[in-house]
Amino acid sequence: MQIVLIVIGSLVGAFIILNIYARLKMKKTPMVDDHKNILILTEKNFQQQTKNKVVIVDFWAAWCAPCRMMAPILNEVSGELTGNSAVGKINIEEQRSLAEKFKVRSIPTLIVFKNGKELKRYVGVKQKDFILKEMKSFAI
Repeated sequence: MQIVLIVIGSLVGAFIILNIYARLKMKKTPMVDDHKNILILTEKNFQQQTKNKVVIVDFWAAWCAPCRMMAPILNEVSGELTGNSAVGKINIEEQRSLAEKFKVRSIPTLIVFKNGKELKRYVGVKQKDFILKEMKSFAI
């Protein structure tokens, strides 16, 4: 019985150490510059920038490690989108009114807008292939 407790204790300890390591590594994820095609959206330009196109908008914050993980993915997506499709970003710390308007409760949240109207939303980190596939299904 004592050996079983030692094994279980060791496994729990290893799990805790790996969890702490993973969290520290995520926090050190560097910020990357936005791709030139990414639309930086504000309350003032939101309607105009999302008019007559399909835009997947990333609601993010600088302190959010998963958001920093999404940045390079969105840069790649932005470089591959064609036609009336685009990637936009809204910093929820700077544009709180937009985050409230669209009821963003957790980040990263990706919302697909077509002509300024919400079509679909995704919460959490998503892969490039998933985003591109979804954007193709909403293309004008």
